Amino acid sequence: MEMTGVQWAMAKATLDTEWIAHNPALTAPLMMAYLAAAQLFPQLFLGILGGVAADRLNRKTLLLVTQSARMVIAAALTLAALRGVISPWALIVLGGLDGIAMAFNIPAWQVLTPRLVPREELADAITLNGLQFNVARAVGPALAGLLMGVAEGVWALFALNTLSYAVILFAVALTPDAPAPASRDAHPWRQVGEAWSYVRGHIGPWRLIIGIAVFSMLATPFLRFLPILIQEIYLPTSTKDRQETAFGLLLGAMGVGAVAGALTVRRIPAWYPKHHFIPLSILLCALTLVVIAFATSIWVAAVAIAVCGIFWMWAFNAAWGALQMLLPDALRGRVSAIANTISFGAMPVGAYIAGVVGQAVAGRESEGLAAMAGTAAASIALVAVAAAMLTWRTPEIDGLRPGDAGYDRVPGLVRGITGRAHRPPAAG
Repeated sequence: MEMTGVQWAMAKATLDTEWIAHNPALTAPLMMAYLAAAQLFPQLFLGILGGVAADRLNRKTLLLVTQSARMVIAAALTLAALRGVISPWALIVLGGLDGIAMAFNIPAWQVLTPRLVPREELADAITLNGLQFNVARAVGPALAGLLMGVAEGVWALFALNTLSYAVILFAVALTPDAPAPASRDAHPWRQVGEAWSYVRGHIGPWRLIIGIAVFSMLATPFLRFLPILIQEIYLPTSTKDRQETAFGLLLGAMGVGAVAGALTVRRIPAWYPKHHFIPLSILLCALTLVVIAFATSIWVAAVAIAVCGIFWMWAFNAAWGALQMLLPDALRGRVSAIANTISFGAMPVGAYIAGVVGQAVAGRESEGLAAMAGTAAASIALVAVAAAMLTWRTPEIDGLRPGDAGYDRVPGLVRGITGRAHRPPAAG
C-alpha cells in the first residue's frame, strides 16, 4: 500500500500546473526516476554491507532492527501526509531513508528462508514466499485505490502501512533463532572479496545475477510511469477518485496475475530446465510490456498487466530460486547482497533512461506520451535481450557442467523455446 500511495502522490504533485510552471525541467517521468533512485540507490552503496551483516550477525535480530526502522520511517511519512507537507522532495528524502533500511533488510530476509527450510523443500518455500507476497500485492493496491478515494488522500495508506509493521515484527519474533554460520575469516572486506570471487568464478550464479539485473532495469520503468499513464492516457478526463481507484485496481491486476503465475508454475514440465524457462519467462513478460506501452485503453492495459504479472512472477521466482539453490549457506547472504546491489541499482537507471528517452521523443508538451515512449523503449530492448538469452543459453544455471547429460549450448531461438534437447523420449 505504501508504494501505491508514494507513487500516486509523486505523480499527482509533479503533474500539478503549479509544479510544472515553477519546475519546467523536472518532468513527472524524471521525478519518478529520481524517486526510484532515492529508494534503490542505497543498495549500490550499502547492499554489500547488508549482505556482510546477514552473514555475520543473527539474521532474526537483524530483521527485527530493520523492520523497526522501516516502521519509524512509515510513521514519518504518515505524519507528513497528515500535515500537508508531503512534497516531491519529502517523498524522495523519506524514500532514501527507507532504501537504507532495505539495504540491510533484504539480505536478512533472503538468507533466513534457506536457514529455516530443508534444501529439498527450498524451491517450494521460495515459491510460497513469492505467492504470499503477490497475494498481498493483488489485494493491497486494489484496497489502496479504494481507500484513497474514501479517505480523500494517501495519509490513510501510510497509516495502515505503519500499523502493518507491528504485525510483521510480531511474526518475526515468533520465528526460530537464526544465528550466523561460523566464518573462517573475520575481516568483512575479505568476506566480500570471497563472495565476489565465488560469483565471478561460477558462471551459473554470475549469469543469473546479470539476467536479474537486466530484467530489473528494463521491466520496472512501466511501474514507475503507471500513475502518469492513468492520469494522462487511460483516464485523462475522469475524476481524481476514479483515477486513484483505477491505479489501485491495475496494480491489483498485476498482483492477481502474479498469484496465477505462482499457482501455474508447477504445471511447467519437470524436464524443462531453468536455463530455458527463465529467459522464456523474461521474453513473454517483455512482450506483454510492449502491449502495455502502446495501449490507450484502460481495459487493454488491465488485461496486459494481469498477463504480465504471470510471467513477471515466473521470471523473478525462477531466477532467485535457481540462485539460492546454487549458493553455499556460508556465502548466501553476501552473494545475495551482490545480486541485490546490481539489480536494485539497475532499477533507477532503467527508470531514468526511460524518462530521458520519453522526454526526448515526446517533449514537455505531453507527459503521457513521454511515459508511453519511455516504457516502449525499455520493453523493446528487453525483448531483444531475452531473445538473445534464449538463443545462447547457460546450462550452468541448472548446475550442469560440460560433459553432463543435458548440457546443451547449441544456439537457436526455437531450440531454446522448445527445450527439445531435454525432452524425454516418448514412451513406447
